[in-house]
Formats: sequence, structure tokens, C-alpha cells
Amino acid sequence: MKAADYQVTAPVKLKDRKTYEDFGKKSELEDDLDEVSKAIAEIQNAMYAHGKYAVLICIQGMDTAGKDSLIREVFKNFNARGLVVHSFKVPTELELNHDYLWRHYIALPARGKFGIFNRTHYENVLVTRVHPEYILSEKLPGIHEVSDIDEAFWEKRFEQINNFEQHIAENGTIIFKFFLHLSKEEQKSRLLRRLDKPNKNWKFSAGDLKERKLWDTYQEYYEDAINKTSKFHAPWYVVPADDKPTARLILAKIILEKLSQYKDIKEPELDAKTASNIDEYRKQLESED
Repeated sequence: MKAADYQVTAPVKLKDRKTYEDFGKKSELEDDLDEVSKAIAEIQNAMYAHGKYAVLICIQGMDTAGKDSLIREVFKNFNARGLVVHSFKVPTELELNHDYLWRHYIALPARGKFGIFNRTHYENVLVTRVHPEYILSEKLPGIHEVSDIDEAFWEKRFEQINNFEQHIAENGTIIFKFFLHLSKEEQKSRLLRRLDKPNKNWKFSAGDLKERKLWDTYQEYYEDAINKTSKFHAPWYVVPADDKPTARLILAKIILEKLSQYKDIKEPELDAKTASNIDEYRKQLESED
């Protein structure tokens, strides 16, 4: 597989994209993922020392798409110092007193680190578009009721998001955006498992069923958002998500393939003076009592 197989470079129809792929036995996929994960972690170690790039990984998907477990399995080989995960929930009062991108901007990874957005700034053109009444909580000038939120409003938001991503990309952030493409049938199966297994009951919410009834609307708005914001500097990848081990491996391989193209990410060389005195430093340490 290649990253290009999943990257959105032209208008995409989600109904035409696969939600399931089978790359082999689960045990083999897990072994492959472990190797890829370690390779990405090695790049991150060099990136940390290099100190000039950050990596932002944005993960979106319908409920039960497997975002949490994917993050756990793909990045389990990382040094904790190099990885920061943010799971964005309903905006707090403080966050609502700022513009909608503020809480995402302050959560961006520093140079040398990986940042993962579990649900992202795209919630502001997805959930809020399905439920435009949520926008009223933002207390925006000129927006007094839902009828004030027209198509021009959403087009402006797409423009703002594109500008935001272009700005951080031009300042050293490598951006990956992944849509975990789940089928409605598989979501039903996963929701039923949450109900059938007592240790999974806590994950279930009656709200999940209400949102499921809006499946087609969500798919429409996901498609629109992906098509309007998949750019060279911030591409979207549509990843088949019905099989979790396969989805994890696809995402990890895309990250590894793309990061491997950055030939300038490498550990800095020692300055000449330090390098020439390594033997002397070793002798000093070995001679200590």
C-alpha cells in the first residue's frame, strides 16, 4: 500500500470509498504495526533533537470508528516526552470566550514533538453544521439565531481553517488528517458490543443513537469538509475503518512513508571541539572514584 492510495487529491465521494480492507491475519498485522510504530518513534527521536519540525495528526471519524484504540496501538512505542494527545470535548466557558480555533491553536505541538488531535478543529464544521444551534453559544457578532447561519458562514469557516493550517505548515508543522471511514453496519455492530459487554457499557450513550439517525447528514458534511480542505500542505487521507488492525496499519504506514521523505530530519552533529575531546571526557568519567 502507498499513501497515495488513500490521499484525497481530487473531489471524493465517500460512498465510493471502501470502508473495509483485509491485509491478512490479525497477528501478522500487529507484528507489522509494531515494526512501523518503532520506525516512526525513531524518526520522532531524531526530530526531537533536530528541533525544527512538529507533527500534527488529526483524527476524525464517526462514533465507534476506533480513534482511541488506534492512538494507543500506533503510538505505544513512543517516548512519552515526544507525544501529546488532546481529546477535544464540548467547548468550556473559557473556550467559548475565545474564537473557535483558539483552543486548538494553544494545543499545537512544540517543535520536536508529535501532537494528536482526537477529534479536531473540524468539529466546528461538522457537529456544528449538523446542529447549527451550537454556534449560538459562540456569541458571534451578527449571529443572533440559527437563520443567521447561512452557506457563506460555512464557506468562511473553511477558508479560516485552510488559512490556519497553511500558517502552521509554513512555520514547520507537518500535518496529517485522517478520516476513519466506517460503515453504518459496522457502527451498529460496535454499539451492540458496547451494550453486550459489561466492561464496555460505560462507553455507550443514548446520544450515540440520536446522532446515528443523522448518519447521512454527517457523511454529507464530512465529504464537503474533506473536499474543501484537503491541500498539499495539509492532506486528508480516507482510511477504511471497519477492520481496526488494518486501519491502524494503514495510518501508521502513511505517516512513516511521508516522514521518511524529510531527509533533513536528523540528529545534530557534535561541535568539533566536543567531538575531538570525547576520549578525554571518557577518561575523566572512568577515573572517578
